Amino acid sequence: MGPVISRVAAHALDLHRSGWPTVGARVIVHDLGVPCGMRVAAVQTTAGPDRDENLEAAARLVESAADEGAELVVLPELFSVAGSPDHLRSHAEDGRGPTTTWAADLAARRRIHLLAGSYPEQAGPGRVFNTSCLFDPSGSVVTAYRKVHLFDVQLAETEVRESATFAAGDELCVAPLVGPNGAPAAVLGLSICYDLRFPELYRALTLRGATVVAVPSAFTAATGPAHWELLLRARATENQVYVIGAGQVGRLPAGTPACHGHSMIVDPWGQVIACRTEPSPGVIVGDLDFARQARIRAELPVLAHRRPDAYR
Repeated sequence: MGPVISRVAAHALDLHRSGWPTVGARVIVHDLGVPCGMRVAAVQTTAGPDRDENLEAAARLVESAADEGAELVVLPELFSVAGSPDHLRSHAEDGRGPTTTWAADLAARRRIHLLAGSYPEQAGPGRVFNTSCLFDPSGSVVTAYRKVHLFDVQLAETEVRESATFAAGDELCVAPLVGPNGAPAAVLGLSICYDLRFPELYRALTLRGATVVAVPSAFTAATGPAHWELLLRARATENQVYVIGAGQVGRLPAGTPACHGHSMIVDPWGQVIACRTEPSPGVIVGDLDFARQARIRAELPVLAHRRPDAYR
């Protein structure tokens, strides 16, 4: 089915160049008979300072998701190590460090797509990125996304300066998720936590062909009750995509604010199809229906009704 991927990619590129929403390429994918469904999972964790312990705990949850039939499993932001800026910098890894090696092995053993939510990536002297890495069922790296928007805020009881630890990325990422028969089942757009507050990023991912968007997060307990579900559902509805929000929950090590949890999967109509309300680590699973997504986009063609020429 390799030629199918190339035809979809070529058509998407033509549409993107013409200014037409790239989502049109998904109709071609469905017409070629690819699978119209996918089971996905979001993992919720409470990371500590010990990377080995975190990876062991995360592995149990990923295994549970795979046992339930998940084909794509999404882990939270900084799931493998959490702590102060100094601690994160001292645990920064290169592209073949403990976190990515662990994720590659687990993805290959369970034959799943695994999104290693994010980890501190060493990218040269003095440069550390907050990086999300996608692995395919063979354990190969599909793509890596470095968080673009850094969380520098001063709230009533919470001050965070993410730029004290991380450098900002400057590229967006979308990647095909290939099904068991070798055909493209979906296109995944990558984002991380604070990115959720920037709708233009999600529109850009959608115009590049994303049908599903992952949001690995450590959303704070200070803002989560008011904003987490609201923003996930807004990004899903306005772009008619599935959104998978995998979050940290509870109290993390000193130097990290408490996290809201409530990992969630939202459909293109803005409906929550799965949510973990328990304030503890765990897994949620949901079934994505791409035929329904195509119907929503055909019946309410907001992406085709865009007027970029007027947005000045």
